[in-house]
Amino acid sequence: MAQLTRVAVMYGGKADEHPISCISVASVLRALDTSRFEPVLIGITKQGEWIVDGEDPCQWALDKGLPQVERTPGSRSVVLSIGDGGDGFYARNADGTLESLGHIDVVLPVLHGPYGEDGTIQGLFEMMGVPYVGCGVLASAAAMDKHYTKTLLAAAGIAVAPGVTLDTRLYDASDRFAADGERFLDLVDEAGLQYPLFVKPSRAGSSFGVTKVERVGDAEELAAAVYEASLHDWRVIVEQGIDAREIECAVLRPRGEEEPRVSLPGEIVLDRRAQDDDQFYDFDSKYMDAQASHAEVPAHIPDELIERVRATALKAFLAIDGTGLSRVDTFVTPGGDVLVNEINTMPGFTPISMYPKAWDATGIAYTDLITTLILGALHR
Repeated sequence: MAQLTRVAVMYGGKADEHPISCISVASVLRALDTSRFEPVLIGITKQGEWIVDGEDPCQWALDKGLPQVERTPGSRSVVLSIGDGGDGFYARNADGTLESLGHIDVVLPVLHGPYGEDGTIQGLFEMMGVPYVGCGVLASAAAMDKHYTKTLLAAAGIAVAPGVTLDTRLYDASDRFAADGERFLDLVDEAGLQYPLFVKPSRAGSSFGVTKVERVGDAEELAAAVYEASLHDWRVIVEQGIDAREIECAVLRPRGEEEPRVSLPGEIVLDRRAQDDDQFYDFDSKYMDAQASHAEVPAHIPDELIERVRATALKAFLAIDGTGLSRVDTFVTPGGDVLVNEINTMPGFTPISMYPKAWDATGIAYTDLITTLILGALHR
């Protein structure tokens, strides 16, 4: 019998997206080809503790609420020996002794947001010399920070939404930036941004901390939006809203020497927008309200536009030096212009997530997609 490839599957983490990571990993584990891969489950609590022997993530599902990684009576802390590479994963027993978790062939970090998708954990595995699924340090860090994503894309000649970036450490948070509202308005006016505005943390995902600002010249509303975003990141982007459809592409490049493949594009359709013109794709629409939205793949746009969206997604992926996988989110305007909104280097893998749905529609089933990503990382 062939020896199974041992995959350290990591999930949870310190980011706001912790519960989405937990739902994603449940889906991944249910789809994993266990005739080829042996998963070694490593959870990360919201406090940043790495544990094994915790709650079985396969039991998690969104209809049961938002799960999280927590210590259980039988869980053990994970200890790393950096210089030992794939043999450097240990669990600390109750008596303080260390027990090897066995050789780890590859890591699958199903982690979203800061400390999982931003280049930090990727750098750790680079130092250990352990293969891992996903983008490298540079691409992960750049794509996690919306400000620098826009900077790199603009330098590559890719259109992005106009906006300004605020360093909220320079303003007075004691009154929730109320005294700075007029200054924020001045910056918006100087940049020529048109309403509505979207105020968002630069380094957060899943629409955490995002506010739509519609009242022109309302310093109080803008200040409150900046404050909300600042609770998630001191770097805050104020971006001009774009009258457009959001079309998303999945990009797959298992090995760095291969040409990336781009899926058919998909569209998130907001089903409540007919009743509420102010609806946007927030956290509840993405994950908590099954009636709020649905995904359509391929998106209902002309074939010529589909190919331009795919070409733009490929160009954006290459601009950040992407490897492994990414989901590229674009805006398509009524006039046919294509702008890139953001790049997600570890997109959601929940049952309703666009990345696996897009590849399934393009001809790669969920299980085969996971297998392709793992094998690609092993050969990188």
